[in-house]
Amino acid sequence: MFERIAELVIRRPRLVLVIAVVAVALMGVAGTGAFGKLLEGGYDDPASQSTRAGKVIGEKFGGETNLVLLVRPAEGGVDTPAAERSGRALVADLRKERRLENVISYWDETNPGLRSENGREALVLAHVKGDETEQSENAEAVIKTYTGTYRDVLTVRAGGGAAVGDEMGSQVGDDLILAEIIAVPLTLVLLLLVFGGVVAALLPLVIGLIAVIGTFAQLFVLGSVTDVSVFAINLTTALGLGLGVDYALLMVSRFREQLAAGETVEDAVRRTVRTAGRTVAFSAATVAAALGALLVFPQYFLRSFGYAGTGVVVIAAVSTLFVMPALFVVLGHRVNNGRLPWVKPGRSDARGRVWGQLARTVMRRPALTALPVLAVLLLAASPLLGISFGTPDERVLPEDAQSRQVASVLEESFDGTDEAALHVVIDRPVSKAPLESYASALSGLDGVARVEASTGTYTDGRSTATGPANAALGRPDAQRINVVSALPAKSDEAQRLVGKVRTVTAPAGSHPLVGGVDAVLVDSKDSIGGRLPLAVGLVALTTFLLLFLFTGSVVQPLRALLLNLIGLGATLGVMTWIFQDGNLSSLLGFTAQPMDVSMTVLMFCVAFGLSMDYEVFVTSRIKELHDLGENNESAVADGLGHTGRIVTAAACLLAVSFFAFGTAELSFLQLFGLGSGLAVLIDAVAVRGVLVPAAMRLLGRSAWYAPRFLRTLHRRYGLSEDDPASRAATALEPWTGSPHAKDPTRV
Repeated sequence: MFERIAELVIRRPRLVLVIAVVAVALMGVAGTGAFGKLLEGGYDDPASQSTRAGKVIGEKFGGETNLVLLVRPAEGGVDTPAAERSGRALVADLRKERRLENVISYWDETNPGLRSENGREALVLAHVKGDETEQSENAEAVIKTYTGTYRDVLTVRAGGGAAVGDEMGSQVGDDLILAEIIAVPLTLVLLLLVFGGVVAALLPLVIGLIAVIGTFAQLFVLGSVTDVSVFAINLTTALGLGLGVDYALLMVSRFREQLAAGETVEDAVRRTVRTAGRTVAFSAATVAAALGALLVFPQYFLRSFGYAGTGVVVIAAVSTLFVMPALFVVLGHRVNNGRLPWVKPGRSDARGRVWGQLARTVMRRPALTALPVLAVLLLAASPLLGISFGTPDERVLPEDAQSRQVASVLEESFDGTDEAALHVVIDRPVSKAPLESYASALSGLDGVARVEASTGTYTDGRSTATGPANAALGRPDAQRINVVSALPAKSDEAQRLVGKVRTVTAPAGSHPLVGGVDAVLVDSKDSIGGRLPLAVGLVALTTFLLLFLFTGSVVQPLRALLLNLIGLGATLGVMTWIFQDGNLSSLLGFTAQPMDVSMTVLMFCVAFGLSMDYEVFVTSRIKELHDLGENNESAVADGLGHTGRIVTAAACLLAVSFFAFGTAELSFLQLFGLGSGLAVLIDAVAVRGVLVPAAMRLLGRSAWYAPRFLRTLHRRYGLSEDDPASRAATALEPWTGSPHAKDPTRV
């Protein structure tokens, strides 16, 4: 297949480039519409009890409260005549809004739970209509209209889920622009340093651009037929630029080396596609397999990253295999044009000798050199012993965000609110007596401040009041019960309360559904935790199979999986130490909170895929040299000598794309960017540079073991790095590490 690709681009290079330009133009037109198709949210399991509860409440009770307006008079308390008149006028205006429903307030319900303990603030609660994206747009319009000063009497600020979603959506766009402003110039500078020439440095950016534009077009198509999260854009830009650079770096380096070895342009293209192209294709398969595992999760937030991740990997690989060789044919030796004045021949070989010498040093004393590195990585992973998980809320926003400030006031000055309550809904008629008994039992649970039902308000197991607000909670065909808690939202105690509420004996024949923010968190953790073994199993199985097909060994895949898990454990441990334990919070400007469960899973899959990317880069060369008859130690040392420079350069370039998200205002974007960038560097330096040669030395010949029947299977269906002819040519002139030695097969 790779020989055919090479011959195609050699015969018709300009035709291939014209087709590519037309395709990119069409994808660019389609991709501009992606932003209008992508949705906010997507963190919830649509089949979970909390999601079904919210759906029933939306259909029969006008929806759960998702907008909280915090109202404070300029003078006096909320019960003064001026404040009451203005408050009632505000509520009347809000009830005229077509974007809102279920508007209630302290003034028209005289609900003590809607007034602060000091009497200086009151709440107006509402439900913003529409799906998650429409809610964000509607919330933005309402907030813009009504927040600030109202009638020169009241100060109005907005909070609640809809306001948080609106501010998060706006912040994502700002964070993305800033990240790209930082990443693209830095990447170009690093490419110039790596290649030492302007033309060669620009070629990887071409592949990165194609990958990003193509994936935007893919997201437009998918967004037209299914739910896709707007946050998929972040992964698209980071991975598109990073992998495009990685793959193009491999191809450009190989092509230039073939030209330096004296081959014609056509022969250099053939050898480059046959060797480096094969490595790119196989590497892309391993990354796509890791990211494809995200498709098993029911939350479209995670599935969207699976769509974007697999799409950007495939497009980057395909464009690398076709567009890059065509550019080589057209440019020929001009690929070296624009050489920087301080760049001297032989620099790449010097870097190769450094990595080769490092591998030889490690293999002389594998235990002595690997154990300290292993100890550091395990120490870095130790915070995982105390890890806890949560879902995004207002705390991911900067402290000056309006919705976050409102949430702080609600927690400090109000005795529980309807938005933070557990919402119990029974989708069938219920008689008064059983309903009273059920509500009383709920109010007697530890941590419950009060229970509001159509039959009254209950505290400590007994009825305390009945009012207009209670009547709105009942319908002939359904009942809604609000379980208001004084516990901190999303705390361990609040999550345990969800379980207690769900175990209370319900009225005969009914099946209550429990929703609310704490129930959503519990269901999200259960949903992701339930699918996580399947996702991890699929990643491990596909990785094992692909590496076996590539190496013919059953030990190499196991070695790769174990070392990659150690590196990932260290990364996740450091991120837990930073973002959950709060270390560096003042420097990075975030609030410590439990690890975002969705973002942690995403970071694991992305980092695992990229670590396998570099595993393939290194193992491909080691296997080639081993197949040529070199002993295990020599193959490892020479293999790292050939590929170490490329892996470190690729890792640095990719890390820049991820680290740029460390400038984000949203803390979960910081978590993803810093974690993914750190994982890439740990893998490239500690794992590839030290643990791989140490493990290979300790394994010895057994590193290439496979049972007889699997060896037969591999000979028939396995993948090889090069054809017999090129292997023979390589065998005649092996790489010695000398800057003057020819190496026509080096990747």
